[in-house]
Amino acid sequence: MRLGGNEGNSERLVDRTVERYGVWLRSTVVCLCGALGLVQADAAKVSWALSLLVPAVLACGVRLWSLRRPLPLALLWTLDAAVVMLMGLSQPVLGGEGANAMVEVAVGISVVAFQFEWATRPVAGAALAGAGAVACVLGDLLSSPAQDPDVVSLLRMVVQVGLSRAAYLIVRARARAADRSAAVRAALRREADVAAARRATEREYLATLHDTASATLLMVSQGDSRDWSWLPPRARQDLEALSAMPGFETGSVDLAALLGCVPEGEGEARVRLTTHIEGPLAIPSGPGLAIFSGVREAVTNVARHAGVREAELRAWREGNVVVVELSDAGEGFDPESVPARRRGISGSIIGRMRAAGGTASITSRPGAGARVRWRWHDRGRVPQAGDGAQATGVPCQPRARAQHTAAVRFIRGQLLYGSQLVVLLISLVWQFTISLRRLVAHQDVYHPAWAQTAAFVCLVAVAVIGGAHLLRGRRIPPGVRGWSLGSVLAVSAVSAYTLPPEQSTGAADWAFGVVGWHALFLLADLRVRVYAAFLGAHIGINASAVAWSWAPTAAESAVLGIATIGSCGLQLSVGVLMTQLFHGTAPAAGSAAAREEELRTRERIHEHLQSDHKERYRALTATTVPLLVGLGHGVLSPHDEEVRLRCGVEGARMRRLFAEGDAVSDPLLNELRACVEVAEHQGVSVSLAVRGQSGEVPVEVRRELIDPVAVTLGRTRSAARVTVVWTPRAVRVSVVGVDCADDRPVGAAAPSHGRATDAKVSVVRTRRGESTWAEASWSRSASSGVDLP
Repeated sequence: MRLGGNEGNSERLVDRTVERYGVWLRSTVVCLCGALGLVQADAAKVSWALSLLVPAVLACGVRLWSLRRPLPLALLWTLDAAVVMLMGLSQPVLGGEGANAMVEVAVGISVVAFQFEWATRPVAGAALAGAGAVACVLGDLLSSPAQDPDVVSLLRMVVQVGLSRAAYLIVRARARAADRSAAVRAALRREADVAAARRATEREYLATLHDTASATLLMVSQGDSRDWSWLPPRARQDLEALSAMPGFETGSVDLAALLGCVPEGEGEARVRLTTHIEGPLAIPSGPGLAIFSGVREAVTNVARHAGVREAELRAWREGNVVVVELSDAGEGFDPESVPARRRGISGSIIGRMRAAGGTASITSRPGAGARVRWRWHDRGRVPQAGDGAQATGVPCQPRARAQHTAAVRFIRGQLLYGSQLVVLLISLVWQFTISLRRLVAHQDVYHPAWAQTAAFVCLVAVAVIGGAHLLRGRRIPPGVRGWSLGSVLAVSAVSAYTLPPEQSTGAADWAFGVVGWHALFLLADLRVRVYAAFLGAHIGINASAVAWSWAPTAAESAVLGIATIGSCGLQLSVGVLMTQLFHGTAPAAGSAAAREEELRTRERIHEHLQSDHKERYRALTATTVPLLVGLGHGVLSPHDEEVRLRCGVEGARMRRLFAEGDAVSDPLLNELRACVEVAEHQGVSVSLAVRGQSGEVPVEVRRELIDPVAVTLGRTRSAARVTVVWTPRAVRVSVVGVDCADDRPVGAAAPSHGRATDAKVSVVRTRRGESTWAEASWSRSASSGVDLP
């Protein structure tokens, strides 16, 4: 039975497992005890007994069927109550000592099972326990009207019900603890996965920006083309690429088909490709699109830098490795001499492929052409449609398996701790209530009595030693476990052989019912077959002691069998339940948690990527998008000097943005140099001077400090001087541009590309004739937490 609510996976599966356990336990015990009761009953009363026991068995069958086909709760509760009432009423019909034992065991275990069947509805379970007590009282009164009901049996039933409820609460508490801890760790992993996906998408965005808008605007700013017919369609394609939502490419693609669509360029920038592609080459879309984009950028580099208009594109498969190679016979270059700030190789080719799980390498030297090679190792997993793991940052299979294994191990550890705590509690409570009373009351029966007392003390020592390890969070050492198990078996033998055989499993046998609980505590983390072997040895020791000096009748054997079911059978069933919790419930809970976490992670990634994309595009709409729209629709002309200057400014801003993620000791100087390089490529002579010792400046502040420099450099025609001055409390960045165009069209600072700014940077601009001086300064406040030299 389960109530609706915010249950975790472990708690929900524990509830379902203990419900099934309770139903199966009660049904099995009712059938076995009923059969043994019929064995010892008088032949004349068998038909009457069947009229009561058969309906009880049928009710158990209906209850088992309800595990697959849910029935109304009121009907299920009525069936459960009917079972215990019918078993109680069968006691006077069967008659004799065997009937009393049968009813006591069947009803006693039934009320225990009710606490698990109705674990999430404790009132219903308590009411059924009350019905069981009433059934026992009625059975006693009807079978022996002259005697009072057995109060001891009722008290024992109360103890069993209390222990059963406590056992469920303890295990449920550990399951809840596992769920809470798993939720916390899952949230941390989710945030890490979301952050990784955002970083990967940011890298892809920057690579796309470099390959499209940045390259287009820089070519326009340099004015190095006589035929601009290629510009409008390229500007429109750039707009489409920037507006596309990245990070959600799914399924697999045919790389051979993709490579057949690599643009060769137009006009003077056209590169004639000779292709040799051994297709089809089916690979996941993530690396497939990374290779396609990298090849496209490499073809652009051939057109711009190689000095040739021909290249060869090859693709083939080497076992599980897909290889793509682009080569040319151009001027060549030294790959080691390319500055890290140049993004065509490091970001668009190598970085993009690394992010997709593959590799890219450049082989070239001056005068010997260049060869770019992409390699992707197919590890045997080609995503199916709808599987966005590659693109969205959801953990890959090996990592997901490792996380699942860790989650299952943690849940299993929590359930093991709770189960051992429960069994230890049952052992001590049973030993110091039921067993101790029996030991004290029957001292005159034992021969010798001191052996029984020593055996009792030995069991207490075993429980104390094991409990000490448990409460300190340690596993019981193998040596201690072996010594303890030997001691428990010795207690079983001492108790069996110093007790009259006719008293075995009876009122004087305090050890038979408690020895198994101590062993279960010691063997809880092992498979149930190990515990079953111990119980077999325990039962064998007691059976040999009985057979040594006594030959019980069939009725007496039935009573012994019923008592064995009531103690060892119950203990074995608990062992089976624990095995199911450790090896069934824990993996199922881990799998369910992993599925839910994957869905949550995908949702969070999708949400953040959409938000990031909107913010990035919103930032571009203020500067880059208007330029691309004007160039794409012929409103702006690349022949117009003002248009070229605006493109140069935006190109410098983008280069600064690309340099923002570089791992360097002085990020401010690194980003300034990126802007300076753009100006130098446009023919401007730039000198850069740095005074003082550099310090840490937040990225938002760097953007505001450098933007006036980027604007001035982008509009300078001949020469410029950039100066960085560091002081203990401030940093100033200034630029003087000679022969600088009027900066009114682009005087405003650039947007911060989707990030909030509160930089408090002061900017001063002065223009004298054709020269422009601009200075941006920032002072560290006492509360900023940023140290300057």
